Amino acid sequence: MPSSSSSSCPHVAVALGGAGDGELSVRDANSVAGKYTSVVTWAAYRSMSASASGSGLNGRPTKRRKCSFIGCWHEGHMRQHLKTSGHQFCVDSRSGSVYCTECEDFIYNHKLEKLQLRATVAAEEKLSKAQSSKSIREPYKPWTPNAKELEALQGAEPIPCHGRRGLLNLGQTCYMNVVLQCFIHNPLLRNYFLSDKHNSKQCKTENCTSCEMDKLYAEIYSDSSTPYAPTTFLSTSWKASPPELSGYAQQDAHEFFMACVNHIHSTSRGCTNVSCNCIIHSTFAGSLQSDVCCGLCGSVRSTVDPVLDVSLELRGGGGGEGDTLGNCLRRFTQPEKLGKEYSCAKCAKASPEATKRFSIRKLPPVLAFQFKRFEHKTNDKSSARKIDTPVRFPAVLNMAPYTTQAIKANASNGPNGVNGHHGHGYPGRDAMCEYDLFAVINHEGGIDNGHYTNFARCKDEWFRFDDDKVTPSTLGACLASNAYMCFYVKRYLDYKPNTVPSYVRSREQEMMREKEVEKERAEHERTGTAERDAKELRLEREREREAKLEREREAREARERERERERKEREQASRLTDLDEELLSLS
Repeated sequence: MPSSSSSSCPHVAVALGGAGDGELSVRDANSVAGKYTSVVTWAAYRSMSASASGSGLNGRPTKRRKCSFIGCWHEGHMRQHLKTSGHQFCVDSRSGSVYCTECEDFIYNHKLEKLQLRATVAAEEKLSKAQSSKSIREPYKPWTPNAKELEALQGAEPIPCHGRRGLLNLGQTCYMNVVLQCFIHNPLLRNYFLSDKHNSKQCKTENCTSCEMDKLYAEIYSDSSTPYAPTTFLSTSWKASPPELSGYAQQDAHEFFMACVNHIHSTSRGCTNVSCNCIIHSTFAGSLQSDVCCGLCGSVRSTVDPVLDVSLELRGGGGGEGDTLGNCLRRFTQPEKLGKEYSCAKCAKASPEATKRFSIRKLPPVLAFQFKRFEHKTNDKSSARKIDTPVRFPAVLNMAPYTTQAIKANASNGPNGVNGHHGHGYPGRDAMCEYDLFAVINHEGGIDNGHYTNFARCKDEWFRFDDDKVTPSTLGACLASNAYMCFYVKRYLDYKPNTVPSYVRSREQEMMREKEVEKERAEHERTGTAERDAKELRLEREREREAKLEREREAREARERERERERKEREQASRLTDLDEELLSLS
């Protein structure tokens, strides 16, 4: 495993020479930078090709920088080759880490890190399955600090941190620890809070869960390796939660997860009740479409509801047969009969053959699945039981077959879908529906005396978290565990190239308004005149009008985009219908 040391190796520094970051010669194939870039590029192409074919990479191949030898590190093949050949360096093809034989360790060099990022992104831009042929992918631009950022960085010292730290059990709080670990290893939440989007030292909100998240990330990414006690997070969650979720009693991890995301949402910048662009809705929010079809007149009534997670029922046979995530999703999106209680609004008749079908209208960047393992047949909690059905879930999940578009496309192509195979009629790019597993919550024991643990991925390494104990693990051990919740992150995120995101514009406008208010308040305190009071009132009213107009404009644009999208769907459905009629006429 690569060392976490941040010190540079003098031997690789000499090999790279004294060139600056932008002066490294990668065009010269015989230079150190050129050879390193070729190895990283080869590994990136190999990884993308493996994911495209559905096969994984077994083991951890390591490549020599000057020769074509490829060997396994853990089995000692690469060490033996370095010893017999006298070579000085080798490269871990997956992580890009460089091993120095003179230092006898994996070493860190910031120039090599930048070369690895540049080569990996360049390879993905050339071999991206998610890129549309009609749009140009926005080129990657490395971060270059401006004058203000350079001033803020002066005197700052880099600290070694793993981003892996155990959490102390504060008295039956394992349900909280596993949810927090899944938050910590969520790449979107991590990037948000580590980039100082919410500063707990500047926030003035009382009992702010977003401030507790900011403190949590600061503690996890500190140089301390001792277990951390999230006491303030627990007390803040108690104050913001209903009485049944407070106290030292054992709680359900899924209920705590939903309570936390709601608390973070309500204390985040940009929180609104409609079209919210806070960090929670930008991460977890998707939409679920419900289609109710009348069995008499065939009319369909569709409703769309926002969701932050998906709860799935388990169904498994005896003898340890178990269930799968794919089967759960197929049952979730299959039509079900409503019975005689449904009355069609169009034909005004009771339809015993009416069906209801769910589909995912909008896929979120992060998918949170909960398996319904705790069954309550009555309102009496003492009659509850735990369902121990084993569930198999994949490391890579393609959600295309369960989307509204795919289900409509398959329905228009007949009961057997396209060529008799369900799920292959998705009219978009499958790559935009691919998800990677990054965290799993497990529940061990009974319903009243159980214990929560979890697995989480840190880069390419898997770890098991049991309160304060953090142990290295494997993907295989994670996939073999009895999951209660699974978290997947989208492999490719949707974005509009060369445009400033709306949430960034909203945040900038809000910050400008806050600065104007602070400026006017300071002016009022300095002068203390009634004229200043009247001016401040007029400015606030003007800002309120501007904010109202901005919200109305955004709402109009959202409605226009929705109408345009529906128009395109209708045109696509019409084209598919015409194509089917043409094929029938030819046959």
